Amino acid sequence: MQQRASGILLHITSLPSRGGIGDLGPAAYSFLDFLTAAGQSIWQVLPLGPTGLGNSPYSTVSAFAGNPLLISLDDLAERGWIEKRRLESLPPETGPVDFDQVVAAKIPLLREAALNFARLAPESMRAGYGAFCTKNSWWLDDYALFAVLRPHYHLEAWNQWPKGLAQRRPDAVAGARKQFAQQIEMERVIQFAFFEQWKALHKECARRGVRIMGDVAIFLNFDSADVWTHPDIFYLNEELEPEVVSGVPPDAFSETGQRWGNPLYRWDVLKQRGYDWWVNRLRWTLGNCDLARIDHFRGFEACWEIPADEPTAVNGRWVKGPGGDLFNTLRRELGDVPLIAEDLGLITPEVEALREQQQLPGMKVLQFGFGDTGARIYLPHRFVEDTVVYTGTHDNDTTVGWWDHASEAERHAAGTYFGPEMDGIHWAMIRAALTSVARMALVPLQDVLGLGSDCRMNMPSVPEGNWTWRYAPDALTAELAAKLAAITEVSDRLAERAEKEPESPEKQEKREEPVA
Repeated sequence: MQQRASGILLHITSLPSRGGIGDLGPAAYSFLDFLTAAGQSIWQVLPLGPTGLGNSPYSTVSAFAGNPLLISLDDLAERGWIEKRRLESLPPETGPVDFDQVVAAKIPLLREAALNFARLAPESMRAGYGAFCTKNSWWLDDYALFAVLRPHYHLEAWNQWPKGLAQRRPDAVAGARKQFAQQIEMERVIQFAFFEQWKALHKECARRGVRIMGDVAIFLNFDSADVWTHPDIFYLNEELEPEVVSGVPPDAFSETGQRWGNPLYRWDVLKQRGYDWWVNRLRWTLGNCDLARIDHFRGFEACWEIPADEPTAVNGRWVKGPGGDLFNTLRRELGDVPLIAEDLGLITPEVEALREQQQLPGMKVLQFGFGDTGARIYLPHRFVEDTVVYTGTHDNDTTVGWWDHASEAERHAAGTYFGPEMDGIHWAMIRAALTSVARMALVPLQDVLGLGSDCRMNMPSVPEGNWTWRYAPDALTAELAAKLAAITEVSDRLAERAEKEPESPEKQEKREEPVA
């Protein structure tokens, strides 16, 4: 029986790091200090890949690479990759993320550090870098080339590149690798820096008994290294353009639905290949995290397929996904995969049956529980143990913001359910989540801090202004940690803090070995 646990949802970008954006440096370890002081045993992050247009972590240009903007330049300076004085012009630790400013400030310094590494790194570190490149060549080589070609061709989609490159003709790809050899090497070094920092943080989390929960977006950007490298597993036409794209149908929130625009998988081709790309993706995720949330789980049972030339999601249709066949394959290849199914939204009995068949816990969001009678499935008295409860997610308003905008009926229902508010609606919901029977309870940091709507992470369907929130450097107080720890202890979620033995290299090697 898995131990009851609780944790905090906080993406890396939201840390108050120097450089205008959260990173894997000192602020990440300070947050880990807070997690352990507060008795928390899970740190949930959003996808860690390099982002495309819109800066959404769910819209990445690689399913395997790390986001360079999350690299700590302070750490690189400590390692001698770059002089500390070069970091004096970086944006400050406070305030929301200005992505354009961060890119302009950090990327040139990262390239400078990568160039310095290539010239000056000691032999021991070069050996580590060589091992990293060899072990990860199955994704790294193509990603590094893609990362160089994309800005070279002015961020045009890869199918608009010269035909030889768009079609990945061997002579064209070999020529590009030769032409851009130095830039490609720099991209490899930057990825090495990211994963060195990530693995160090992950190791320290494990030592303190904190598990990292990753996040796997079901779909990919069309303009990504993965679609360029593996066009055969997606529905693309002869011009290498998507034939059909993803989305969700019209509902009470949108008369035209949501047209996400991601290309859809050719599950028949993937099945013939033993789902190798998905096996590698989950193997990689669980090699870098301890458990993972699968976004839009219902898309594995059936997804909303929209003709690519349709401007909205109205004229789509439901098409069957791989269902249990994919998850059975993952289990055969990877063993007991610790996954959580994001089963929010329009969930059919077939989706529920798939989740239950695969013995995956689903999600409940307390904010959803007060709209009408049917919404009560999101309230604790309806939970089962095999559940992950949230006060809200990255797509929700903060709990205080939700309360400020709640209808009179919602407020009445919540007041009746929780009783008198002694210290705010956010603490009422935190207590309800942690004291519920759900085996896992997760709370966005904004709710622990009692912040309003101006601090929400994302507003779905709004293309700009998202993903920018960062907490203030002095926000995480000892009193706050003690209060959360007390609730955690009384709800039997307090983690044991015995230091753990590091995983053996042999076990890690087996877990991270890609499918051929």
